[in-house]
Amino acid sequence: MVRPPGFGPGSTAWKADVLDQTRLRPLSASQRPLLNGNVINTLIKLKALGLSPKTVELVSYRLKRLSRDVDLDNSNEVAQCIANMNVSNSYKDTFVKAYCYYVKFNGLTWTKPKYKWERNVPRIPTSEAINKIISHATKKYATIFKILMETGMMPFELSQVSVRDIDLERGIINARGFKGHASRSLKLKSETVAMLKWYLQTFTCERPFPNSERIGSVWRIVRNSLAQKLEEPQLKTIRLYDLRHYFATMLYYRTKDILFTKQQMGHKKLETTLLYAQLVSFENDDYTSAIAKNIIEAQKLVESGFDYVTTFDSIMLFRKRK
Repeated sequence: MVRPPGFGPGSTAWKADVLDQTRLRPLSASQRPLLNGNVINTLIKLKALGLSPKTVELVSYRLKRLSRDVDLDNSNEVAQCIANMNVSNSYKDTFVKAYCYYVKFNGLTWTKPKYKWERNVPRIPTSEAINKIISHATKKYATIFKILMETGMMPFELSQVSVRDIDLERGIINARGFKGHASRSLKLKSETVAMLKWYLQTFTCERPFPNSERIGSVWRIVRNSLAQKLEEPQLKTIRLYDLRHYFATMLYYRTKDILFTKQQMGHKKLETTLLYAQLVSFENDDYTSAIAKNIIEAQKLVESGFDYVTTFDSIMLFRKRK
């Protein structure tokens, strides 16, 4: 076939010809959402309102998923589609919220369905189990997991931390709030500060931490590998997000200060923090005990998470939940 002058790969005419050919092909279900102008309009409006890129991404995913099965401009179909999903009510509610944005920004109306659901009680792993997984990771990810364990930050919050948000001299890392959480300053233990110094010397970009998807993926790989190696399948049940639950529960356990725990978690509502307070009933749990003969040894134990119990014959007794 002889092409006319100027008709080559990259030319305007060539691109137009490719588009014309594409239009002749039937669109698959996965392609249709990408061409929905109202979805694009919704996402642009959300971005203009200052919603986080992660939130916009999740809204995009949910609208595209709905549009594979129904016409998004038909609110009755959408409501029925969500109702028929074989998922929890809390997950259905995320689709309702996403579609509410679509309705608002595209001049539609609908009767918003309400799904009653109760918050799941967080699972709190033991420090022993968490430390097993961390010790099985590479030095890079051991540092990342240790920071999450000691600060209660969400993985996305850590991914947004820049070098300017870190004060190595004081051992403080500043977290920018995500998903409605407040920004806050969080203290690291001296051992973790030393790990972080190495990390920042090795990974020198302005935002040195991987994205949350990568952090989560590596956590699952390390966790599952260790579970198989030790033949301890229960380790596979520990999620990366459980490090945040662990931090909140142990912080309240040590301080008995619900407002301080709320501030450190970045919660906007006290009711959210109270969920962790009800989990602090460790009277029947196993403990690791340790002794200190002087103030230096006692200081090291406290920094390692041990709590002072009593002094007997000039020996200080400490304990820490396993």
